[in-house]
Amino acid sequence: MKKRLQLDDARSWVVLSEWNEFVWPGPDLRRLPNATDASVAYGMLPPGLFATIRDKFLAIVNAGKARRAPRT
Repeated sequence: MKKRLQLDDARSWVVLSEWNEFVWPGPDLRRLPNATDASVAYGMLPPGLFATIRDKFLAIVNAGKARRAPRT
């Protein structure tokens, strides 16, 4: 899966107990110089992985166990 997502060999994870909140564009997420808004996206997650992440995240949110993580 990591190879398909073009990730390196380092450990990767998804944090489901919080979501980032920030102003865009800004220091946390910004387009490449002289590029369109599309330059901030690295690609799509496989639909099954996205659905799993979404469903687990929403269950945590609905249980009141997730928090907003304000960013710069």
